[in-house]
Amino acid sequence: MLKKLLAVTAFALIPFTSAIAQTDSGYEAGVHYQELPSAVTTSDPEKVEVVAVFGYPCPHCANLEPMLSSWAQQQSSEDLDFKHLPVVFSRNWEPFARAYYVAELSGKVEETHQAMFDAVHVQNTSLRSVDDFAGFYSAYGIEEDEFNKLYDSFAVDTRLKQGQARLRAYQITAVPAMVVNGKYQITGAMAGSNSEMLKVVNYLIEKERAELNE
Repeated sequence: MLKKLLAVTAFALIPFTSAIAQTDSGYEAGVHYQELPSAVTTSDPEKVEVVAVFGYPCPHCANLEPMLSSWAQQQSSEDLDFKHLPVVFSRNWEPFARAYYVAELSGKVEETHQAMFDAVHVQNTSLRSVDDFAGFYSAYGIEEDEFNKLYDSFAVDTRLKQGQARLRAYQITAVPAMVVNGKYQITGAMAGSNSEMLKVVNYLIEKERAELNE
């Protein structure tokens, strides 16, 4: 089953190409990042919002996560709002997204996020059923009964639907991807690599900060 889960990433991922040269004036829209046709409303207009779009079955997302975590720890929370958003590219991806939202509602994302990537891509943990997911998260303080209750709850259903709506507005077709302030979408493939994607994100954060301070 795990091999099937990983196989479905094929249509969602674009192979990385060599890094594209940066222009003298900075990174270029349509080359290094995509400017969305309509800005998506952010949760706090006083902060620059950065959304990391991922899927636990995605190997490229797993490779990015340690680097992304280190990057996030270096950011200021005073004017930057960083969050994750799980994508569902097929029915096999939905249980992972639901599990993420259970962890989010339980305040356990920090403890479980990297651990879930490791479980899928390093430890080859069997995650075929809701009970499998419940057993995994029980090791991080979410009781199995509580996990099962939340998994199919109205709260998780709502977050899943809202997340899917945002992903459509962000025009996400590949992961990993990042969205800056509801205006710009960046992928590793477009930027040239995962590390270059974070450099483009930094550039766009500063661009948005300058606009906020005008």
